[in-house]
Amino acid sequence: MTVLSADPGAVCELLSGRRLVVLTGAGLSTDSGIPDYRGPGSRPRNPMTYSEFVSGPTAQRRYWARSHVGWARMRRADPNAGHVALAALEAAGVVDGLITQNVDGLHDVAGHRRVVDLHGRIDQVVCLDCGRTTARDVLQERLTVLNPGFTEAHSATVETAPDGDAAVEITDGFRIAGCASCHGVLKPHVVFFGENVPKDRVARCYALVASLTPDDGALLVAGSSLTVMSGLRFVRAAHRAGVPVVIVNRGVTRGDDLADLRIDAGCSETLGALAAQPV
Repeated sequence: MTVLSADPGAVCELLSGRRLVVLTGAGLSTDSGIPDYRGPGSRPRNPMTYSEFVSGPTAQRRYWARSHVGWARMRRADPNAGHVALAALEAAGVVDGLITQNVDGLHDVAGHRRVVDLHGRIDQVVCLDCGRTTARDVLQERLTVLNPGFTEAHSATVETAPDGDAAVEITDGFRIAGCASCHGVLKPHVVFFGENVPKDRVARCYALVASLTPDDGALLVAGSSLTVMSGLRFVRAAHRAGVPVVIVNRGVTRGDDLADLRIDAGCSETLGALAAQPV
């Protein structure tokens, strides 16, 4: 039976003395100014699918025009108290591993060393033809040269999504760049909707969950509604193994019936309280 609470102290009591694997979602990064997909008050979003992106230049132009504006903002985001608390828990030996559904890279910036970026990283770009991976900042400079003034003309009036997609409506005429090595199609190094997470990455996540035991381990979910199976499957695996599951999220989640405890509160204050308790 799931216990529902708004008291961050309940997390400290249940998790005291346990080794943790953490699964994070977009709700963890809202305090860094990055909006989430499904939290209370979030507007409906329609992210581009993989099949749409590979359909041709029209879709790719739309994606990169919107991402060009969004990345100019997203690259300035800093880790918040929740990211810092989790990094401190890792340094203290409490967190054995972290699985993030986020693509913003803020866990690494906060100092985490054992992170599985389940859905990839928005600060990297991959060529669909030759497979070369490059930094997003390099592409940003190339797109700025090809489209002078585009970001300045739109950045003040549009909202940005968790994947860096800015709500720019007019993208006709935006010039896209090909791979600098082979002139192939460039794609952000993230998993689009309709695209499969690499099998080896999924296996690493399952291995982390399998390393937990009911006696001294727990799976902590922070800032995820668990709406998509990509993250929910690890909650199900922990529950099947009898490992305690704790969810910290504002609003209901798809994994509520699998959790031992759900805290309906913000990630920053709850994780901060957990990091502040003696190890």
